[in-house]
Amino acid sequence: MPCKRPVADETGSEALKHLKIDDTSSDSDPSDTEPTEHVTDAFLDTICRNSLDFDFEEQCSVSLSTTNIYACLVCGKYFQGRGQQTHAYFHSINDEHHVFINLKTLHVYVLPDNYEVMDKSLNDIKDVIQPTYSTRDVMRIDDIIGHRHDLMGRPYTVGCVGLNRVKHTSYINVIIQTLAHIRPIRNFLLTLSNLDKQPPLVRKLSMVVRRMWHARRFKAHISPHECVQEIVVLSKGRFGLDKEADPFELLVWMLNTLHGMVRKKKTSVVYETVRGEMQVATWKVQDMLQDDMVEDVEATILTMPFLALSLELPPTPLFTHPSTDDEDERANIPQVALGTLLQRYNGTTTVETNGLVQQYTVTNLPAYIVCHVKRFTKHNMSEKNLTVVNFPVRNVPFGDLLHVHGSTSVTYDLVVNVCHVGHQGKSAVDGAVLTEFEESPFFAYVRQGENLWFRVHDLQVEPVMPQMLFLSDSYIQVWQRN
Repeated sequence: MPCKRPVADETGSEALKHLKIDDTSSDSDPSDTEPTEHVTDAFLDTICRNSLDFDFEEQCSVSLSTTNIYACLVCGKYFQGRGQQTHAYFHSINDEHHVFINLKTLHVYVLPDNYEVMDKSLNDIKDVIQPTYSTRDVMRIDDIIGHRHDLMGRPYTVGCVGLNRVKHTSYINVIIQTLAHIRPIRNFLLTLSNLDKQPPLVRKLSMVVRRMWHARRFKAHISPHECVQEIVVLSKGRFGLDKEADPFELLVWMLNTLHGMVRKKKTSVVYETVRGEMQVATWKVQDMLQDDMVEDVEATILTMPFLALSLELPPTPLFTHPSTDDEDERANIPQVALGTLLQRYNGTTTVETNGLVQQYTVTNLPAYIVCHVKRFTKHNMSEKNLTVVNFPVRNVPFGDLLHVHGSTSVTYDLVVNVCHVGHQGKSAVDGAVLTEFEESPFFAYVRQGENLWFRVHDLQVEPVMPQMLFLSDSYIQVWQRN
């Protein structure tokens, strides 16, 4: 039996179905002329919305072509063209599926008769394919947060939708979730116009974010397949599908790449949102040892921007008390406060590395602060530091902790907390048998509204209490200025 939604009353202009006869076999778009005939039934009752999934690449299921693609609204398959001798034409004859939609123009046609149908009952399908948001919609989008249900009755939360994992891509999923919850970047992607003229990465990321914040989804999850493939291609294999990579490296790469693609007059919404500024004073250790008056040694001062603050964890203790109880073993793990880690950038703490003594002073705080907790000592993400970072989720005085001149009263709230699960990094290419968490080691806590928190682990989305956030191994944090 075909799956369908209730059709509107057949009285009134809302129920009119318009069609236009098109005897040509070409694939040209006839939308520039007016319909010439009306019908009361155009096979719309055969549409099965449960079979529709528009998250995947627009590619013909027969010829693998990516141009002039139509989706069958009965079975959900993609075909090229609609004229005679095209795959969509033959599908309509062989399978008796007659309603097709052009994935670019969103025009709906009935094949093989090849006439266009215009009906308001099809607007929900068009909105799912290409969600659009006005400035007013974006201003009110945080007010519509709540539980919705898809066509199968499965619940989901607007803006907090599970993402399907393609092989080992949990590190990509958490970064997509992160960017979708940084409000200025999210609003920019939601209202971006002329998507067809945008770079592929911007267009595909924008489409994923738009579908995450869509309030009338057909399915309770999203597959970011196209966006993931574009990241793999554009990074030239630096971020792949075969093994988990560092999500912090991906985040920095994404921010810089998006800035380069959307910037106007040397600035962009990306840098305006997350880029701050600091002064770095550097002394040579050799000069300081040779001069009896250390304070007289002249420092080299550089002013540089930053996208994130890297937080150095204290070294893991070499000796711990042996324990067979998991709770006792957890109690032996050292803990450190977030404020202690931020002292590195307060302008008074010095750090010695590679024969240099450096002092960092933050001079300008961005609207959103990205903190990177350095848990891994090697580039291959092994030898993980399990130190627990304690932090409040509201009203953290970054201005006071960092001694930022003129901003000592500025506070921040946590909006995203990306965590890593497991003791150390492994990959399938090492020949090891991976557990479920080792195959997908990264997940994110995201805030919705004022104080609603959700744990998003690929497709799994569940509400959590704010007090549970610091129990996981935080790796990336995003703080929003109040």
